[in-house]
Formats: sequence, structure tokens, C-alpha cells
Amino acid sequence: MKRSVCSFFDLENAPLIVQPIALPELKDHQVSLDVVRDDLFHPMIAGNKWWKLKYALIHAEKEGIPRLVTFGGAYSNHILAVAAAGHLFGFETVGIIRGEESRKLNPVLSQARHWGMRLEGISRESYRQKNNSDYLDQLKLDWSPCLILPEGGSSSFAVQGTSEMTRRIRGQYDHFCCSVGTGGTMAGMVLGATSNTEVQGFSSLKNGDFLVSEIHRLLKGYEVSDRHWSIQTEFHMGGYARSTAALRSFCEHFQASQKLDLDLVYTGKMFFGILELVRRGFYKKGAKIAAWHTGNAHGEACARSGRYSLEKI
Repeated sequence: MKRSVCSFFDLENAPLIVQPIALPELKDHQVSLDVVRDDLFHPMIAGNKWWKLKYALIHAEKEGIPRLVTFGGAYSNHILAVAAAGHLFGFETVGIIRGEESRKLNPVLSQARHWGMRLEGISRESYRQKNNSDYLDQLKLDWSPCLILPEGGSSSFAVQGTSEMTRRIRGQYDHFCCSVGTGGTMAGMVLGATSNTEVQGFSSLKNGDFLVSEIHRLLKGYEVSDRHWSIQTEFHMGGYARSTAALRSFCEHFQASQKLDLDLVYTGKMFFGILELVRRGFYKKGAKIAAWHTGNAHGEACARSGRYSLEKI
């Protein structure tokens, strides 16, 4: 029996859990760091995916749209979250998978298919048309009736949802930090934050300067000052889904000392960057930082290993 989207996304199911971090460099530089544990909402629809999908799914349920079509690579958290949403709420789901990555099913794509997602592999050249209006119009005709969700879920629905991430925070922070992949999470956090708090994004992509214009595009029509947000682009560790020995060592130490799992694609790079900036004296003494855990490292690891089943929750 499918679940109700509105009841699932009731804010009672989104408790504000804040975990303080205790590390020597924070104490030495008189900086406090709290982690907002949105990754704990749900085994697979959690973190920023919970907020980014919220209003898109509510819209689809309200309008009686039966099918969700979206884009992603072979290890996409977004593909997995949309597939899980289809399984939970009774939507048909279609994943447009980038290039040769779709030829052999890895555990993530296998799990998405297990949850009922139809996987359509297209060439990398065709995949670059994912934001082209003519291509999207044809896709709507091919899969009608449907709701098309952009890569990473970064739509106006996502900005509406992720704005609630920062609006619900009580107390004054100098910095709100998040990892940035497609920009939807950060755009919403900027929209929801007050001008007294700087929203600081950490790009997980190499050459991530283009994300600035993407944030502007997503915030078009809103009155938001550029002065209270910025993107750090130096902590990509080689690019999307790439890592270094230093990052892997950092994540292992962080998990052991703080009892907090980090993934190597997004949250690990962000926390690595925050602590490096602390060491450099980037943050003023007495600064208060809140950083979002926007993923579900445990759930992703289970899916990748093939030892995860949504039926168990």
C-alpha cells in the first residue's frame, strides 16, 4: 500500500538534530562547528534529497501526475532517491542515465531498478541536452503524463524546499555551510538565511566557478543579496566522485573521533574544506558555523554493496 506524500513530508518527520563537533583545531582557533543531521530523516530520502523532492512530489500527487522522469549518472544519489520515492508513493519512475555508465548495472542502478525505475541509457552528447527546452519538450511527449525533474533535482520546487533548511534554524550563526553539486541546495539555503549569516558552499566539482551563475539562475526573481553567500572551489579533490588519500584519511579519522560517517563525494570534501579554512584563520575568533550533512553515507554504502532493501523500513 503506497504512502501519502503530504504525510511523509510533514515537518514532524524532519526533526532538527544538531551535533556539535569537538576537534583540537576548532578549540585552538576559538571556532564552533555544529552539524545539522538532516541525513537521519529516512534511510534513503534524507538530507538535501528530502528537501529537494518535497514540493515536487507534493505537486505530482496533488495534480495526479503518475510518472517522474529525471537524470543522473551511474552512482547518483538523486536517481536512487527518486526511485525510492516511486516505490514508496506509487509513482512510475524513469531514469535517464548518462553515457556508457548505464551499460552495466552497478549496485546503485540495480537497486533503482529493483524499486521499479525504468533505466534509459543515452550518449553523453545527448545527455548534454538535459536542460535544452526542445529536448525536454520531446521528453514530455515521449513520457506523458509526467513531471520532469532536473539532474540533482535542482528546480524551483527544490529551492522552495531547501529554503526551509535554514529558515527553521534557531539561534545566530555566522556561517551556514553546504556541499554543492548542482546548486539547488545552496540556492534554497541562501533564500532562507538572514543577511546576518553567510552561506558558504563547497564545490564537489572541478572548475566549479560556473556554480555561481547557476545559483543566480535558480534565485532569479528573488531579492537576495550577493554579499551573504560564496562558493569555495578548491576542495574538489580532483573532481566529482574523485578522492585523494588525504580525504580518505580525513573521513576515517572524522568518523572515528566524531562518530559521524562522511561520503567522499560531497560531505567529506565540505568538512575537509571547513577544517582547512579554520587552520588558515579564515574564520574570525568566536565564529559559529552550522554545516549540513546533506547525504546518507550509510544508506549509500548499503546500496552500493547491494545489501539494502527498502522493504525493511
